[in-house]
Amino acid sequence: MPEQDNTRPSDRQQPRERTIKQEREERRATKVAALKKQQARQQRNRIIGISLASLLSVGVVALLVIFVIASARPPIIDPDRDPSAIQVEGVEEFADITPDHVDPQPVDYEQRYGATPPAGGAHWSQWLNCGEYDQPVPNENTVHSLEHGTVWTTYDPEQVSGADLEALRDRLPDTYSVLSPYPGLPAPVVMSAWGAQIQLTGTDDPRVGDFLNKYWQSPDLPEAGAACTGGLDAPGRVA
Repeated sequence: MPEQDNTRPSDRQQPRERTIKQEREERRATKVAALKKQQARQQRNRIIGISLASLLSVGVVALLVIFVIASARPPIIDPDRDPSAIQVEGVEEFADITPDHVDPQPVDYEQRYGATPPAGGAHWSQWLNCGEYDQPVPNENTVHSLEHGTVWTTYDPEQVSGADLEALRDRLPDTYSVLSPYPGLPAPVVMSAWGAQIQLTGTDDPRVGDFLNKYWQSPDLPEAGAACTGGLDAPGRVA
């Protein structure tokens, strides 16, 4: 005679009910763990992205700073060269030039100092703002800029234009420099500093670099280091 099963139906279902509950909890725990892992990965990616963006921003700023510094002192000017040791063939220097202010009286520079364009001497109290001009600039204001350490590069517009003028422009500093036409020059290009001048054969004359390295922003001037801005913008300024 078979043994009688006296367990209640509810008792026989309990092990199966616990198994289903456990499986449900395990699936839930697996989903929670996967979600936390995904959130952690997204947070890590955000941190990496922010860090990379910060590094890129710092890099861009650094490049801009380097560019600004480099543009203010172009490769033709070598800060390691000793100006006193540079000999520029053909340069003419003028002694005993006085920095008197005589405005509004016009100055006959050729008669008083024997240089065309003028390379120093009496001048007006307002200096010319540095930059490029496509018209002749006033001598009396530009001479004052020379006193501040500017180099004035002039060219004969009948001999220098187009690509030649562009090549000359590219060889000059972005500051403490005046570039302008000067009809009737004794040479295609003449560079002037306070008390010094040189006549050049053209825009590719190799002495451009020597003249700039010797006289550009010279500390041996009556008003060395004074401003090259805040003065007069003459007609024809293009840069």
